[in-house]
Amino acid sequence: MSVEDKQKNERVAEGQATGQDIKGKESGAAKKKKEKGGSRNTLVLIVISLLILIALVVLIVVVLAKDDDGNSDNEVTQAPNRNVIITDDNLEEALEQISEMEPTQEGYYTCQMDTVWHFSKGDGVSEDAYVKNDAGNTNDVYFDVFLKSDESTPILESPIIPRGAQMRDIVLDVPLDAGTHECIMVYHLVDDEQTTVSTLRVKFYIIVEE
Repeated sequence: MSVEDKQKNERVAEGQATGQDIKGKESGAAKKKKEKGGSRNTLVLIVISLLILIALVVLIVVVLAKDDDGNSDNEVTQAPNRNVIITDDNLEEALEQISEMEPTQEGYYTCQMDTVWHFSKGDGVSEDAYVKNDAGNTNDVYFDVFLKSDESTPILESPIIPRGAQMRDIVLDVPLDAGTHECIMVYHLVDDEQTTVSTLRVKFYIIVEE
């Protein structure tokens, strides 16, 4: 082989090596480009998912707000004050709250009474039963007493008690048998024409000895 042929073969070998090197570089670049493209696709998917999530949250908020507006007619309104049954458990607290009102407000009543009335006999006079209409009240009163088990028939009907006056030496209109009886007293606050303007219910006990 001549020197010229040898040099020619060497140049061909170098060209092939260079081609392989370029091809290898191109293949690496394509791989990196592919990996970069995959990362971009993943990022795009994440962004789209976030946008969808945000849109859903906004939609829910709008729907709930619209539902609140649409149900405005169904809003619960505060019920007017009603008469509260006063028991021996909350009597002192009720009396304390009412006594702090100076003067006593229109329609309120300061209760002064025993929560347990004792009678030696069902048709006798009680030694401890009394009802007082405090002078600071705004209305005269009268009261009816019922057995809690039957509020259709009163067992005692009081006369009108003026402000500052009290009723003692109480005798039941309907005698009771011996025992402990759970009762309800209904106060009626009246105006100058004896028309009831408000009522108050109080639970108490009547004990008949024999």
